[in-house]
Amino acid sequence: MTQLLILADDFTGALDTGVQFASTGAVTRVITGQDVSLKEYAGTCEVLVVDAETRHLTAGEASDIVGDYTTQAVELGIPFLYKKTDSALRGNVGAELAAVLKASGERQLPFLPAFPQMARNTIHGIHYIQGVPVADSVFGRDPFEPVTRSDVRSLIALQADTPAVSCSPLTGGVALPDTDGIWVFDASSVEDLRETGNRLKQAGRLHILAGCAGFAAVLPELLHLGSGTPWPIPTLGENFTVICGSVNPITVAQVAYAEQHGFVHKQLEPEQKLSSGYWQTPEGEEMLQTLYRMLEANPHRILDTNDPGSNQKTADYAAKFGMDIQDIRRAVSGTIGYLVSRLFSHEAVGTLLITGGDTLLQCMDYMGVHEIEPLGELDAGVVLSRFTYHGITRYVISKSGGFGGENLLTELAAALNKTSA
Repeated sequence: MTQLLILADDFTGALDTGVQFASTGAVTRVITGQDVSLKEYAGTCEVLVVDAETRHLTAGEASDIVGDYTTQAVELGIPFLYKKTDSALRGNVGAELAAVLKASGERQLPFLPAFPQMARNTIHGIHYIQGVPVADSVFGRDPFEPVTRSDVRSLIALQADTPAVSCSPLTGGVALPDTDGIWVFDASSVEDLRETGNRLKQAGRLHILAGCAGFAAVLPELLHLGSGTPWPIPTLGENFTVICGSVNPITVAQVAYAEQHGFVHKQLEPEQKLSSGYWQTPEGEEMLQTLYRMLEANPHRILDTNDPGSNQKTADYAAKFGMDIQDIRRAVSGTIGYLVSRLFSHEAVGTLLITGGDTLLQCMDYMGVHEIEPLGELDAGVVLSRFTYHGITRYVISKSGGFGGENLLTELAAALNKTSA
């Protein structure tokens, strides 16, 4: 029987949380969709992760979907539910936490938003990204979903009437809160997460929880899930294809660094990204042949949806055809999905890295693939998974756009070379 249901709001989040359990030997399935029947999957795995794709919906829509999944989980008797939130607090955080609390019938929901493994800490109720309040970080300037509050309680209040209280880590004899609502726990170390989790366990408060992949990393031990056997590193080989669908400055810097250190870097033109019929034209077919030749000639390559320098060129092209920012998002994701489906069977593709939750999901949707198997983490927030398309199984690395150091891509390329030895 399924012991734990994880509800994620985007695909990358579903993977980087599910992998915390898969890497300990727990049978874990990651399913995509807003109308998945939990009854269909609940008996097939220890940990069921549902990517409900609520990140970009309205607060009301997100609340309805998360509330429905929570109700299903209660009716099926799934003992533990974890509402996975974004580690930078993007999306419908308040609405979704309130929906879980209401639909579960519980009075309190412990929420641990910190990810200290990635220097994303919560201190006195303020959420920080590498020491910078989140609203003042790159996530406060996100073109699609800027985070406007650093105080977690204030951010929750934007979407929910449910009371929220800021709580110290449950270390050194600190007492549990006694108020109803959402308990927002501080944490600036893994030990804070672990000790708070142990105290919640002792108090019988693990039935419903919320947080990001940071707290999820200590849950297998708390919930006694998995065998504890480390996952084996598969033989991957040197061929490494990066699909960049993220505009995050951290990813942009990683791509630039990789190009400076030997990666071949191909940036798509606005027409190639935004024109729905481009790839069915003779010019589009010739460009595909160019991409095939790039794969064959260079073991490390990047296919990038960003313009050189900035994305003004794409913005100007979109404005010419009356496309808004959401139209751009959908068009770019659709183009990447099409290209990955065409490149997938090419023997030179090797391991894929797809950055951006929307990008990976669109690729799988385009190919009609709705389940993926997480295997383990290559780095914090960098997940290795595999899925099969037309009889071909490939390994795919996924990461959020805001994760990783400048040299992440080159370090991963070096690691892949080692596994092929």
